[in-house]
Amino acid sequence: MKLGLPYGLLLLFLGLILAVLVVFALGQGAYPLSGPDVLRALAAGFSSDPDTSQSQAVRVVWDLRLPRIAAALLVGAALSTAGAAYQTMFRNPLVSPDILGVSSGAGLGAILAIYLNFSLFGVQMAAFVGGLLAVGIVLSLARMLRHHPPVLILVLAGMAVGTLLGAALSLIKILADPYSQLPSMTFWLLGGLSAVRSYEVWPAALMVSACIIPVWLLRWRINVLALQDDEARSLGMPVSALRCLLIVCATLMTAVCVALAGIIGWVGLLIPHAARLLVGPDFSRLLPVCLLVGAAFLLLTDTLARSIGTLELPLGVLTALVGAPGFLLLLARGARQR
Repeated sequence: MKLGLPYGLLLLFLGLILAVLVVFALGQGAYPLSGPDVLRALAAGFSSDPDTSQSQAVRVVWDLRLPRIAAALLVGAALSTAGAAYQTMFRNPLVSPDILGVSSGAGLGAILAIYLNFSLFGVQMAAFVGGLLAVGIVLSLARMLRHHPPVLILVLAGMAVGTLLGAALSLIKILADPYSQLPSMTFWLLGGLSAVRSYEVWPAALMVSACIIPVWLLRWRINVLALQDDEARSLGMPVSALRCLLIVCATLMTAVCVALAGIIGWVGLLIPHAARLLVGPDFSRLLPVCLLVGAAFLLLTDTLARSIGTLELPLGVLTALVGAPGFLLLLARGARQR
């Protein structure tokens, strides 16, 4: 153990930190609430008294902040899980959840929907479908080029498809109306949770849970993917099927997150590194820590984005400002430990 803490105690400690951050986030914003006020508002939400359940504090907590906090927890946990799965599967610590072009595809789908004046729901669905189509193209290219190493061809095809989709995205931005459409496109691409509502969180949570459960059940076998393919097959592991399942689960999680919150970088790259410093590379121990740390990181970042100034900062920008220096610190610490 990197910190000398028993694994169970570490998980309990991280869970307590996450609970404190949730209470803290519920009190922050344009309408500040103290800790006791937050707890009273949470309790009042279950009250049958209309005067109590319709107070301003209760509406702020239950209608605005709880859905946003739930979305931040969901996106943080999903992106960090997808990043950890991809990094283990590709045997590369610099891999992030958008390695196969899912973010570029989702971004192109959303921008095209905005250009065609779709509703917010239409933009989210277009982003989700665009992300899945992008990864589908990458997987199709990989199947056509089977004579190359599978991991290498997946990475290279993902880079090529992502670049192509990014060029198409830039072209649509040039063609868009600079006064009505372009600001919406730019704001969406920067990422944020300000528009999230509770009826959007529940379907996203169900889809992310449906993807995390198989990864959780297979967490012992995923370690084998860190070996060379021949070595993994010699241990009786169906490498191709397991890799395909991981790609599907990680892609679906990432597409859901991009559709819900826009493009938010660094979470899937930074958090698995931080989790490995806490518990090592064993995926069965890494996964729960990634879930907790990723959720806490994005919740704290989103709370800062809406609290540190009068103007809310884009979440994707703030994760980059925090993530890049944090990533360099983690690299420096890892180098010293060697």
